[in-house]
Amino acid sequence: MSSYARPLEVLIDELGRLPGIGPKSAQRIAFHLLNVDRVDVQRLSDALIDVKDKVSFCERCFNVAEGSECEICADPSRDDHTVCVVEEPKDIAALERTGAFKGRYHVLMGAINPLEGIGPEQLKVKELATRIATEDIEEIIICTNPNLEGETTAAYIARMLKAFDMIKVTRLASGLPVGGDLDYADELTLGRALEGRSAL
Repeated sequence: MSSYARPLEVLIDELGRLPGIGPKSAQRIAFHLLNVDRVDVQRLSDALIDVKDKVSFCERCFNVAEGSECEICADPSRDDHTVCVVEEPKDIAALERTGAFKGRYHVLMGAINPLEGIGPEQLKVKELATRIATEDIEEIIICTNPNLEGETTAAYIARMLKAFDMIKVTRLASGLPVGGDLDYADELTLGRALEGRSAL
C-alpha cells in the first residue's frame, strides 16, 4: 500500500513511464510539481497539449514539423543532392548545431534491434528508397549512432543502397565515441566527423 495520496501516486507512475526517468527521478519531479505555483504547472500542461496538437512528422523526411513539411525540407537553399540519414529527429538538432551540413535529412525513426522486435520493416527504410528513386540524390551520409544497433542499421542501409549504382554512400568518420549517442556529442566532434566521413 502506498504512503502517498492517490493523485500523487498516479503522477509518479505516469512520470516513471517516460524514457530515462526512474522511480527516484519520477518521485523527485512529482514533488517538485507539487511545490511549484499552479501557473507553472499549467504552463507545463499547456506546452504538452500544444506539442501534441501542433507538432507532427514531416511527410518527406520524418523530422518534427508544424504542418506537412519541416523547416529544413521547406528551405530552398539546402543542398538537394546530399541526404544525411539519422535515427531520430533529435539527431538532426545535434548535427544542425555544428553548422557543417547544408543538405537534407532522412529520419529512420529508430534503429534495427531484434531484441526489441525492431527490424527494417519498422523503420523508414522503404521511404528512403523511394526518395532516392524520385529525388536527385547523389550522396547518402549514414549518421546512425556508433553503437551495436546503429552499426547494424548502417550496414543494412549500405547493403540496400548497393542497388542504386549512382549513389555515393558514406559514414561519419571516427571521433564519435563507440556506444554513444549523437545528441550527446559536442559540435566540434560532430563537425569533424562530418568532414572526415568515408565511403562504405
